[in-house]
Amino acid sequence: MAILSALIRTARPAQWLKNLALFAPLVFTGWLFQPEAFNLVLQSALVFTILSSTTYFFNDLLDIKADRQHPVKKNRPIASGALPVPLALFTLVVGMVVGLAWAYSLSYYLFLCALVYLIVQVFYSTILKQIAIIDVIVIAFGYLLRVYAGAFVIQAHMDVWFLLTVISVSLFLAVGKRRAEMTLLQGQGETRTALKRYTESLLDVYTGMFSTATWITYALFTFNHPRIVPDGRALSLLAILPRTLASEKWMMVTIPLVVYGIMRYLQLIYEKNEGESPEKILLSDKPLIITVVLWMISVVGIIYYLA
Repeated sequence: MAILSALIRTARPAQWLKNLALFAPLVFTGWLFQPEAFNLVLQSALVFTILSSTTYFFNDLLDIKADRQHPVKKNRPIASGALPVPLALFTLVVGMVVGLAWAYSLSYYLFLCALVYLIVQVFYSTILKQIAIIDVIVIAFGYLLRVYAGAFVIQAHMDVWFLLTVISVSLFLAVGKRRAEMTLLQGQGETRTALKRYTESLLDVYTGMFSTATWITYALFTFNHPRIVPDGRALSLLAILPRTLASEKWMMVTIPLVVYGIMRYLQLIYEKNEGESPEKILLSDKPLIITVVLWMISVVGIIYYLA
């Protein structure tokens, strides 16, 4: 049981939340409730869950020495010795083979996305994470690949503003992660090379730039969202509304939720010194959880019940 627990911890279950990005094309194309399309995206998300977990095994195997100097990472199973290195290597190989084979069985282009993801992660773990700015861009690229993987498997078209939103929010989360990590490691001694190339003021500028880009690109995405034509499901509701409110731009009502979510996340970074692990924040901060849930309900309600 101790070994099983160590394997699960190394796989980073909290990080699996990132793979929900594969569902974005499914939701915004209006195919969420089509069983075949949903099943394909679900399998693709499981593929990326397996592959992303294997990258953590690879990263932890490379960073054993550095992790032992980190105030938090020193408790990781491989660094602490709770997970034997040979078993970690075996799990890594099996995960890569199973993940790539599964991806190929679903879609050739999904397989290419998965392969590119693994290659990029290998370069990130060995070289790129030591290069300032490039390290942040690579993290954001991982989110973009997930979105494309979700689109490829169902052959969905993605709006350019949606892609720009994904890029902006990815860079925002990546920079916020670096900002929180810098605060956490102050006075702790050795840290990663790339982090030494950043200053607090520089990361503050990056954070402000990408937080602004996130809500603006999302606002433009909602403004350019395809016109909603009632087909009966909400016809009676829209019929009684004054002309001022009878607009096809209903997706824009979700903008305040996105703005609040960004502001709340910034508050957690700067006031509570959190942000090193965005997925943990998303799973633990009640105001942020409520905001995300309300946003999801609003998006699904507008697309599937007002369209």
